[in-house]
Amino acid sequence: MDSRKNSILIVDDESLNITTLSHILGTDYTIYVEKEGHGCIESAKELKPDLILLDIIMPTMNGFDVIKALKSDPELCDIPVVFVTGLNNSKDEELSFNLGASDYINKPFSAPVVKLRVRNQMRIINHMRCIKKLNITDVLTGIGSRRHFNAVLNQEWQRAIRENSHIGFMIVDIDNFASYNAKYGHLRGDIVLKEVAGLINDHFQGTTCHVARWGGEEFSIVLPDKNLETVRSIAEEVRNLINSHDFVRDSTSSNIMVSVGINAFAPANSTSGTLDVFVSETTESLSRSKRAGVSGVCFIRDSQSR
Repeated sequence: MDSRKNSILIVDDESLNITTLSHILGTDYTIYVEKEGHGCIESAKELKPDLILLDIIMPTMNGFDVIKALKSDPELCDIPVVFVTGLNNSKDEELSFNLGASDYINKPFSAPVVKLRVRNQMRIINHMRCIKKLNITDVLTGIGSRRHFNAVLNQEWQRAIRENSHIGFMIVDIDNFASYNAKYGHLRGDIVLKEVAGLINDHFQGTTCHVARWGGEEFSIVLPDKNLETVRSIAEEVRNLINSHDFVRDSTSSNIMVSVGINAFAPANSTSGTLDVFVSETTESLSRSKRAGVSGVCFIRDSQSR
């Protein structure tokens, strides 16, 4: 369970309002403050608050212009905005919601009402965050899901095209895993999947590489800016790491062997290479490695010239 406090950016040109709102909400949330619209946008980019409490009537840049800027920015558009304002006519309230506001609180405000409305927003935010985490995380292993990985792989492919750089791809498969499950049971098999995922994830921690569960007993890694020789070297490191690890359960030690399929490509240098072909080649290289009958690393020969 994440014990981190939710955060709120309070934006108001009146110091008294900032002090009052900070006093009301400061016990339950991390509070940031700004006194004008441009500062709100810059702080939102830097701090990524969970919620913005925004005044409408401010000098230089009013709240309506601020929310327009926030909602037009892909990095900021999902941050909920609640207006806290002295404007109390229905047209301004309607405009606020049309511009994307999540709620509208009139001044002078009541402390209990502010607390309840902010709490309701935070419940929605945290619920959506949990749903998003479930969508991008493999439930069993805790690493990235296949669906999320596909999106990341596509992003890295497009970036490689823009920057005329290489992209590496690796699929790690546990050898004879069906036999392992038959011998030790599926519960222990699940524990092995978690351990292998942890070993791979820890190996790439702090790098630009992305790790996910590809499916079943397979794990995938996308390696930005890595050519074939570099990917092959890294794949050998991963293979040796897992093959040399003691998987101990109930005082019983067992060894796990893996096969690895790899590929690397500079997509901007080709008129025919597509992401689908790239993935297909990588899965074929894994199949070649599996057909060899021993733990190893295999790649599509034609990829060496790419």
